[in-house]
Amino acid sequence: MNKLILIPTPIADEIPLEPVAQGLLLEDALKEDVVLLVEEHKVARQRWIKWGLPREAIEKFQLYNEHTQGKMASEVVQMIKSGKKVYLISDCGLPAFCDPGQTLVDLCHKQKITVTATPFPNSIALAMALSGFPHNRFNFCGFVPVKDPERGQWMKTELKRPETLIWMETPYRLKKLLTELQSTGTKREVFLGMDLGSKEERLLRGSVPYLLGHLGESEKREFVLILAPL
Repeated sequence: MNKLILIPTPIADEIPLEPVAQGLLLEDALKEDVVLLVEEHKVARQRWIKWGLPREAIEKFQLYNEHTQGKMASEVVQMIKSGKKVYLISDCGLPAFCDPGQTLVDLCHKQKITVTATPFPNSIALAMALSGFPHNRFNFCGFVPVKDPERGQWMKTELKRPETLIWMETPYRLKKLLTELQSTGTKREVFLGMDLGSKEERLLRGSVPYLLGHLGESEKREFVLILAPL
């Protein structure tokens, strides 16, 4: 299936690549319909070889970084639309989190292209990267208070913040939270990352009414909610 897949990589050279990511790259790297985007050729080559990935795939590397993103983002989207599966591989860390990959993820969402990632241990950072929202400044607001009037006042206060916002809630209050958010009249675009990293992962991005219209009547999932900046 044509999609964009983020590949987080270890920060330290001595740490091996995460097994799921390694397995996918071993299986897909040499396929004709697969595109490999890397930050810097030299660093990517050294780590690729160290991780035991096929040397023949190195010649397929295409640079996607702060210098090339302006041109490459739209080109990559066209590649995906033509049937390519694209891997975005960081030099180290999580692609699209405080990284030029954010532009590409944002564009993919706008073009209704599937975005996902191989396992990453921090759900907050992963949700932020998968959202595609600008986050040069963001605020982790934590869990929404349970009881009113504190709950309603908390929402009003947080929605005044101009930066990207990260909200948490328990699975059984997912629809309640979105319904309450809709009642505030906010025009912010929102991203809902559910069951991140699992086979049941589901990502939704759009207006609050759009999200509510695409959730089941009694949907209960672990989730992170990201609100776009004002």
